[in-house]
Amino acid sequence: MKLEIGNFYVKDVRLGNETSYKDGILSIDKEAALAFIKEEENHITDVDIVIARPGDDVRIVPVKEAVEPRIRPDGRTLFPGITGEVMPTGQGRVHALKGCSVLAVGKHWGSFGDGMIDMNAGAKYTYYSKLINICMVADTDEEFERYEQQKKNKALRWAAHKLAEFIGQAVKDLEPEAIDVYELDPVTKRSEEINKLPSVVLVMQPQSQMEELGYNAMIYGWDMNKYVPTFMSPSEVLDGAIISGSFMPASSKWSTYDLQNFPTIRELYTEHGKTINFLGVIMSNLNVSLEQKERAAIFVAQIAKSLGADGAIVTEEGYGNPDADYIRCIVALEDAGVKVVGISNECTGRDGASQPLVTLDKKADALVSTGNVSQIIELAPASAVIGELESLARDGLSGGWADDEVLGSSVREDGSVIMENNAMFCGDQVAGWSTKTMREF
Repeated sequence: MKLEIGNFYVKDVRLGNETSYKDGILSIDKEAALAFIKEEENHITDVDIVIARPGDDVRIVPVKEAVEPRIRPDGRTLFPGITGEVMPTGQGRVHALKGCSVLAVGKHWGSFGDGMIDMNAGAKYTYYSKLINICMVADTDEEFERYEQQKKNKALRWAAHKLAEFIGQAVKDLEPEAIDVYELDPVTKRSEEINKLPSVVLVMQPQSQMEELGYNAMIYGWDMNKYVPTFMSPSEVLDGAIISGSFMPASSKWSTYDLQNFPTIRELYTEHGKTINFLGVIMSNLNVSLEQKERAAIFVAQIAKSLGADGAIVTEEGYGNPDADYIRCIVALEDAGVKVVGISNECTGRDGASQPLVTLDKKADALVSTGNVSQIIELAPASAVIGELESLARDGLSGGWADDEVLGSSVREDGSVIMENNAMFCGDQVAGWSTKTMREF
């Protein structure tokens, strides 16, 4: 399968009277975009579009989703099963507006899986501070979940996916500034030279634990709670086959933007034919019961062994209960003779002294940490807030609180905040963006 991603490098985003792209400037017809959102998602009652640029003294919260604006020149839908009919991905041409994202931001109500992006004082804590963020700030009439700690956020999430495609129309008929090509020969049809290299597979474990449908990551529009591990082309992941769910502590989340640009996949493509034979992706899941976890691990190990994998990278979205899936999968692979490197964050408590993963095994002896979800972060007041700062302290965001007997409220009277890294949107960047390093004491 051959995928071409035609890149357009956005230097600035402006709101105007037309949606167009020229010389690095992306213009968005704001009124047309707002009308499109209201027409497409009738549960949205109030919506605005605000631009946040790197370095702006701006705080964005509650952030629910991030999507890279894209379009397919041949007219196929951007996210099959979500923004249009189910159809294949991972092949053909897609045009991408690089350096920017569409953010779904709540006007009032946050939830356990929502997070914060700080474009200035806390910029180092999240990759999204480096992007020009097209913030779709909205409220909905989804009263059944307004006061719930867990929200599906369907109207807001779906609107962000559709708005990303709407904005992508600006480059539909333009010639890309650069084209990235992602192509792998069929596993059984590769050259002798490539087959001599160590064979590596990537195992991904997106969020799929919620038995009530609608909270989980979706693949071709299919809720991944009803999914079993499957071998996929990595180009499918980069090309919109999978979208992010709404349930996961924010720092641990893989946004749809992360999935569209998954750095670990891109690095494996780069090394293919040089240092490794990149077999592809085993898309697994995260489960509820121990029996389900065991079944998924058996599937993953069997697929990897059948493919002839010498090594695997295993990466999980989240922590806590998912750690059991993560470690069990690593052990099953090691038992099958496949050497594993794991990538995850850790939950070591505010003092950093607790056990990093809920469960451990001596066979999991090559683990990469992307940071402690419980690390305390303090930030001075920002000049402006997009969304509602109080949601950090009021609505049960996974790293914020209304009151703490020692630390007080996450939102102080002067607008400064104290929070756990948990609430930083995609802050741990398990997908591979992380700039954090480990020090040995």
